[in-house]
Order: sequence, then C-alpha cells, then structure tokens
Amino acid sequence: MNKTVLLTDLGLRDYKEVWEMQEELFRNIVDLKIANRRESKNDETPNYLLFVEHPHVYTLGKSGHAENMLLNEKQLEAKGATFYKSNRGGDITYHGPGQIVGYPILDLDNFFTDIHKYMRYLEETIILTLAEYGLKADRSPGETGVWLDVGTPFARKIAALGVRASRWVTMHGFALNVNADLGYFDNIIPCGIRGKGVTSLDVEIGRKVPLDEVREKLIGHFAHLFEAKMVSALVLSDN
Repeated sequence: MNKTVLLTDLGLRDYKEVWEMQEELFRNIVDLKIANRRESKNDETPNYLLFVEHPHVYTLGKSGHAENMLLNEKQLEAKGATFYKSNRGGDITYHGPGQIVGYPILDLDNFFTDIHKYMRYLEETIILTLAEYGLKADRSPGETGVWLDVGTPFARKIAALGVRASRWVTMHGFALNVNADLGYFDNIIPCGIRGKGVTSLDVEIGRKVPLDEVREKLIGHFAHLFEAKMVSALVLSDN
C-alpha cells in the first residue's frame, strides 16, 4: 500500500493539455493494476496531486446540461475563453486565473475504497483551509462542493468538485476560487444550480491572497486527511 503522493505545481497551463496529462497518468495506474492482477504481482501503484491555474475555460461534465452555458462560440471568443465537454462528473463550471485547481490522481486501493468518503475528504481539505482565513465553510445537502452561509438566502459557492473514477483510480478534482474574476461565472449557470451565488476568498476577506500560501495549506490538510506523505516531483507527460 503506497501512501506517497507525488506533488507537482504545473503553473498556468491549458485545460486540454492538463486533461491529456491526467488521462495518461490515470491510464498508467489502471494498466499497472490490471497487470498486477493478471500476473499475480504486487507492484506499487503511484499517486499524484497536480496543481494548476487554467486560462479562462468552461467545462461541462458528463451529466451536465449544455443549456447551462449561456454564451455562443463568438461570445466565448470575445471573452477570451474556451469550452470543453469533459468526462468528469457534475455540470458546468469555470476555471481561470486566480483559482487553484487540484487534480488528485490516486489509486484509492492505497487509501480507502469509498468514493463518497473521497469526495467528502476533498471538501474537508478546502473547509479546513478556509477556516485558517476565518471563514466557516460547509457542505450544502445534495449539492457537491464547498459553500458559505449554507441554509440562508446568502448561500454562495467558493469551491467546485467534479471527479472521475474507474477501478478505484481517480482523476479531475476541485477548483477553489482564491482571487478569481467572478464576472466569468455570469456566463453560465454554475454547476447547474440556479439562484445561488459564487464567491472567492479575496472577496470574503477583503484582500488578495498569494496562491502559494493557500496551496501550502491545502497540501497540509490533504496530507493529514489522507494520511499521505507528500513528495514534490516533476510529473511530465510523454505527449
């Protein structure tokens, strides 16, 4: 059982490029698991956590509804944004500069085989991080992600989650708004949820926050919850 997680900060990268990188790492882990079973071997499977910022992009999950995208192709181009249909769970969301996107590519056989628990741990990682900035974040019943002022007319989402899993291997992950341009959320019905707002850490505490600072807090809470050893590593795609 390998609880080491190889940690890489990719900086600002195109969504499709990082999606392809995830797919390759994901496929390699799945192939190793299949080979282990077929050949009665027990080779350790690796785990990864990729951090990235994306240029302005909208992504639609496999269970999403296209009508929740409110822009046509010309309008997208005018906004300097791209659009992709993704194979993650969930509906539509936005990624852009000032947002921390985390992609854990884990073999859950190394941790626990429970997708519900995995999602709750990702949310808890963000909840504990926001608590360090004096924010009381929470889950909203029936609505994945991390929210503020749950159960009030002022409920607003600060982090979105959407994952894919096969053979207990995960990909995709979470997006936390830190210094995000919230205007880009006006072009969609975020996560397909009407009537609720979206917010960002800088808006809530009244100042810009260094992404590196928030990232380090996320890493610490992730390591604690998953009982993982985090090791910085350069993860490169062969493509």
